Amino acid sequence: MNNPAERSMTEIRPAALIRTIRSSALAVVAIGSLALAACQTTMPAGPVDPAQGSPENIDSLTAVINRAPNNPETYNVRGTAYGRAGRYQEALSDFNTSIKLDPNFYQAYANRGLIDHYMHDDAQAIADYTKALQINPQYDVAYIQRGNVYRTNGKLDLAFADFDRAVNLDTTDPRAYHNRGLIYQARGQHKFAIEDFSTAISLKPDAPEPYNGRGLSYAALGDNDNALEDFNTAIKLNPNLAESWANQALIYERRGDKARAAASYARALALDPNYKPAHDGLARTRG
Repeated sequence: MNNPAERSMTEIRPAALIRTIRSSALAVVAIGSLALAACQTTMPAGPVDPAQGSPENIDSLTAVINRAPNNPETYNVRGTAYGRAGRYQEALSDFNTSIKLDPNFYQAYANRGLIDHYMHDDAQAIADYTKALQINPQYDVAYIQRGNVYRTNGKLDLAFADFDRAVNLDTTDPRAYHNRGLIYQARGQHKFAIEDFSTAISLKPDAPEPYNGRGLSYAALGDNDNALEDFNTAIKLNPNLAESWANQALIYERRGDKARAAASYARALALDPNYKPAHDGLARTRG
């Protein structure tokens, strides 16, 4: 798809819709052991372009619609901009109009599904992604986004099937590999998880999430050196993720370095005062 008006919302990368889903049990550990949660941090859709959701951009798109009110592509693009701005009802209205004008516009169904999900209507989100895939069974984005909805609802087998299908379509979207890796990890299949996280890293080396995921699988296999290296890399890429600091602390704690562990847990708490693994870790190490 070379025409920007035909892009999916994920490809346009709406800032307001990029969210991180975190598990409160991400780094819960006892000294010498590691408990991995079934659901850990997902990768965001991609880099953010703040101009996409600006009032000026929305006004410009509205002017385009006023000149050509029967073009479904422009409604799809403006719906994306509304989503970026957190104006979900207006985004839904535009995607509805886009679909009414072109019932086979599979990208608009997938974009509406993303809005459905963030409005906590996951049943409708699944229906929209499924409709997009009925129209275009090769649309990897819809498999990945539907898989994310299944995953956040604990339907890991269905989620795995969707991520696996996207991978088998030779997707270059790192989220497919990362999120499939999280499910391998939840199942205790850490070698497969490491392979998927490594592929995600090769596709998007500046994202901290797969480093955290791979580090946890390394830690589960007792490879503390590689785990620490991955957590350190995650921190370098984004020093504002509480998970990364708590994961780093977990390795220091395993090594018996309570002072450094406590410092890292404290840094995690400074970033997220409600992050329970950091609370628990600091209680174990600060004395």
